[in-house]
Amino acid sequence: MPLKLSVSKGERFIVNGVAIRNAGDSAELVFENQAQILRQKDVLTTETATTPAARAYLALQCAYLFPDKSAHYLGHFQGYLDDFLDAAPSAQPIADEIMENVRADKLYQGLKACSRLISHEHEALSHVV
Repeated sequence: MPLKLSVSKGERFIVNGVAIRNAGDSAELVFENQAQILRQKDVLTTETATTPAARAYLALQCAYLFPDKSAHYLGHFQGYLDDFLDAAPSAQPIADEIMENVRADKLYQGLKACSRLISHEHEALSHVV
């Protein structure tokens, strides 16, 4: 099933590891086959991945965007996730969902669940004085 993506003027996104920016007016793109796509709002960088959950997300993001190196990035992801769960065992249900998607090779869905891990982390840290 094709994916229709509407992008605003200046919006950035990544397709199969290639960073793209819409230089014109808003556009609609149709992807006719399977591709690894992330919108700007869903992309973390090494500079913005400053927390344990964000580092796990970044490693999973790289595994999704660069399938030829996914084993390497998934190894890092697993380490970051394990470290996070050692510190925040309350996130285990989210981690279970993430890992279920990763094992099924549904990395995009895993990323969506991993974004909830970041929210969980933010909420937990908001109570720390």
